[in-house]
Amino acid sequence: MSFGARVLKTGIAVTLALYLSSLFLNPQSPVPAAIAAIFAMQPSIYRSWKYFLDQLQTTTLGAIVALVGGMVLSNEPIAVGLIIVLVIMICLKLNMGETVGLTLVTVVSIMEASGDWHFALNRFLLTLVGIVSAFLINITVFPPKPKVQFVKQIHSVFSGMSLLLRTSISDEIKEVVFREEKSNLGGSIKSLSDKYNLFEEEQKKMKRSKFSETRQMVVYKQMLLSLQKGYEVLDSVERHYFQAPRTTAMDQFFDSHLELVIKFHEHALLKFEDKLKPNGEEAAQFVLDNDRFMEQAITQFDIDKEGMLRLSIVAAAIYDYGYQLERLNRLAEHVHSASEDKESQDKILNWLKWP
Repeated sequence: MSFGARVLKTGIAVTLALYLSSLFLNPQSPVPAAIAAIFAMQPSIYRSWKYFLDQLQTTTLGAIVALVGGMVLSNEPIAVGLIIVLVIMICLKLNMGETVGLTLVTVVSIMEASGDWHFALNRFLLTLVGIVSAFLINITVFPPKPKVQFVKQIHSVFSGMSLLLRTSISDEIKEVVFREEKSNLGGSIKSLSDKYNLFEEEQKKMKRSKFSETRQMVVYKQMLLSLQKGYEVLDSVERHYFQAPRTTAMDQFFDSHLELVIKFHEHALLKFEDKLKPNGEEAAQFVLDNDRFMEQAITQFDIDKEGMLRLSIVAAAIYDYGYQLERLNRLAEHVHSASEDKESQDKILNWLKWP
């Protein structure tokens, strides 16, 4: 794990939880508050709020069950085990499995007192202090913005992927370096996918989505899918391309079209930043080139010849990558045409409002 905002916020939340516990509850050991703060730190505002509500319910329920269990069964190990099983079953039944860990810590600490409700209340309040501390720190100190992080990371991930794609067929990059960079790229794309899931969840659960926000989600999803398809090309090249007998002409055929696809991907991303002039001919020509590439891969290669099926797999992966890029490009043009229409409407409205 690299040092980041969440690491720093966890430390601040633990500090705040310990300070508040010592200030208001004066416990002999404020450790439960610190443990609760560690568990409660979440990667998004929505998940922080959801965790807060769910944990409040399960901790209250667990504290009551533990208090009753301690009074009836004492704090014998077998009694603690039975209560733990019961609390886990209840949490799973309520679809609150994510909060089980901290709830069980509370249950064990309360049963330690064998039904002493003063001690149970103190431990319950310590847990709540930790949860509230983590929630407050998470929404006030560097609040998580997965959407902003996603957009920034898209370009850096594409930059690393384009280097690998440009050197994959030509075999210019060292094999050890290629595999290491490819592994890092896979991790980065997984991170992008996680961020997308976070802000998609946040948008759906916390507020009603506007049409413009829904359209943005479609764009971001296609950006992610395009990168995933590019990664699949790298995967197919590594698995199949060099295992098949090839000629220099075949290498040039694949390499030249892959260069064209990468360039089109770069242009599509630049269109979202409004850095390129409108060029409908480029997109139309790319569609023709991508179709022609696949047709030649099917018709000109001798399928009966050894290794041709492997090359067909690579060709299909490149074609699919190009197809998804064409969809991404259409989305870019649609977004900008919609924004231009909105600007025109705003200018007309401003003119009408002018006295």
